[in-house]
Amino acid sequence: MANFENITLEKGMYQHRGGLTAALESVDPSINYKGTELEGLDAFSRQLKRFDIRVSGAGSDTVEKFFQTSNSAALFPEYVSRAVRQGIEEADVLSDIVATVTSIDGMDYRSLTSTPCDDDKSLKKVGEGAFIPTTTVKTGDHLVKLFKRGRMLVSSYEALRFQRIDLFTVTLKQIGAYIARAQLCDAVDVILNGDGNSNPCPYFTTATSGTIAYADMIRLWSNLSPYQLNVVLAPTSAMTKILALSEMKDAVAGLNFHSTGKMITPLGANLIHTSAITSDAVIGLDKTCALEMVKAGEVTTEYDKLIDRQLERAAITCIAGFAKIFTGASYKMTY
Repeated sequence: MANFENITLEKGMYQHRGGLTAALESVDPSINYKGTELEGLDAFSRQLKRFDIRVSGAGSDTVEKFFQTSNSAALFPEYVSRAVRQGIEEADVLSDIVATVTSIDGMDYRSLTSTPCDDDKSLKKVGEGAFIPTTTVKTGDHLVKLFKRGRMLVSSYEALRFQRIDLFTVTLKQIGAYIARAQLCDAVDVILNGDGNSNPCPYFTTATSGTIAYADMIRLWSNLSPYQLNVVLAPTSAMTKILALSEMKDAVAGLNFHSTGKMITPLGANLIHTSAITSDAVIGLDKTCALEMVKAGEVTTEYDKLIDRQLERAAITCIAGFAKIFTGASYKMTY
């Protein structure tokens, strides 16, 4: 068993593929602690225990606990990254609309794309020796656009040294929430306008301008066929119109809202409220095949500044972009 209490920590570990936690796991594998009191802790959590740093709860330590030694100071950027990731996860909507997540090492990426016509979507009978219908899958003509989203953390060590870590975590989680909302805006933009490969979202306009009727929702559902309508994205103005529909008073939909706070339409699609849609429009999509998320790494912090300068000024960023998989798997309804 590796002795986690004797590992020398240094900022160079952040350059390891996967960051500090991956570097620690390589020299102190968690599997070695199976059946011990440390089972369930990853390598980073064991280092927090080593230096007796409590990051949550009523007994959480102050920020200065991280800087009691040069070894423990090396843990601070990873704590910051984890708190920001937690904020991203708590504000997450992307998991409800993204079919798959692809992680890449560089900045250049071409996604696979397919735009079948109506004839391609039907599996016809094939006689002996006859031609078998084809589905063409190819790489996109243009690279997926990746955007760096983040915040600059600016503070002096003196301002934070006596603050409880769990209170500081609240601020970091909000940074994560900002990143999550910005990435959702990027995803919605790709759904509506395409990813640069001539694949904007097809659309139709409601029968009566300025209103949304149940018949319009049915039309949104039918236009997606043969894909499934399992997610509906709507801005505030559209949400109020949809929720006012008499069909939304369905008992099952109301029960789901009362128990989870999430709405589901009578069509079986999850109804998600978002401010990322700025026009008078509603998006219906099949989350299983509409959108791909491309990530160039995870949340990144300027670890050298956080360690050497004890906060002062450090960037927290995340690089990601989105690509369409099947163009017809999303549809826009304007009103």
